[in-house]
Amino acid sequence: MAETMREAVLREAVLENGLRPAEELWPELDPEKAAAGERLFESELLSLTRNVSCRSCHLDEFGSADGLPLGHGAGGIGKGVERMKSPAGVLSRNTLALWGRGGIGFDVFFWDGRVDASSGEIRSQFGTMAPSDDPLVVTAHLPPVEFREMIGESDDTEWLRQGEVGAAAEVHQEIARRIRASPEIAAPLSEAFDLKVDELTYLQIAEALAAFIRSEFRVRDTKLHRFVFDGQRLTDRELAGGLLFYGRGQCAACHSGPYFSDLTFHAIPFAQFGFGFNGFGIDYGRYNFTQDPRDRYAFRTPPLYNVTKTAPYSHSGIEPHLAGAISAHVDPLAEINTSKLSARERAELYQKIARWSGEPSYAVELSDEEVKDLVAFLATLDFDPEHDR
Repeated sequence: MAETMREAVLREAVLENGLRPAEELWPELDPEKAAAGERLFESELLSLTRNVSCRSCHLDEFGSADGLPLGHGAGGIGKGVERMKSPAGVLSRNTLALWGRGGIGFDVFFWDGRVDASSGEIRSQFGTMAPSDDPLVVTAHLPPVEFREMIGESDDTEWLRQGEVGAAAEVHQEIARRIRASPEIAAPLSEAFDLKVDELTYLQIAEALAAFIRSEFRVRDTKLHRFVFDGQRLTDRELAGGLLFYGRGQCAACHSGPYFSDLTFHAIPFAQFGFGFNGFGIDYGRYNFTQDPRDRYAFRTPPLYNVTKTAPYSHSGIEPHLAGAISAHVDPLAEINTSKLSARERAELYQKIARWSGEPSYAVELSDEEVKDLVAFLATLDFDPEHDR
């Protein structure tokens, strides 16, 4: 069947906005280090309180996120809603999925970009003392030293609250001691790095975790890849959504590049759920890291692979459905019940909207049917990693 004009236009737009074959995004992988990293990813020894692992919050059934509005870390039991009922430390932000992390060109991490190598130099909480020149390895140093994430709140951990690099180093040293004393993890780790067990440090732990994440969560071919590179047909609704995505919807102004993220920072006035990173229902986003007023309320554009599987959405997980998250980009007041806001909350919302007024999605009009078209198009970015195992 001959290609239609609409299909040709969409294919050209997708390519112009940076889609590449999935394999081109895969860095060199060391299977031995990745296998050792998988054991570490599953191990609760990485948490100071020995009751949470990386896998606790990055689950296959939730698209490598946790299915909750806000992450539930140290002390949590179970999955999904069950975890919310346990004595878990509740985090201030939604758990990000891991697809593509550390792939070629993916060099900005976390909602606020607190690890950022986009300039060619790593900017992070470690300042000039970054433990590695690999941003994903630097990133793997942070969750184990975060309160409520992998450190429980108690009198015994109060000395860590100031977040000093020296205190973090002590936690890393303690974790490394535990790993060295665990033969089932230490043996494959030492073999992978060709080191004696007593020579292992947290750096090898972080490098193995990075190797596993790069392997396990690498981007695979999607229906959109097959449409662009192999000529597979899209449904009418998927095609309409794609043309909207790259056209009037302005989605690709931010969701561009091979990961469907420009890996920079934008302000969408989502309602705030939970206490907020800054407390009292406020989260200033990127500003917390840069202290630049222009960065207030801005968050890194989330990549879109497997996005239909990673609900709820936004930095605070306020949107339970993908359609609502799309609507919030273009018409946030349709998603926020302003009659229930206090005067302070309204003032906060006005500031968010003022910041949003400079974004490409500002006041774009989309009908309910067009939002459905966009949801259908975004589903073409799903893939099943089980097919590769």
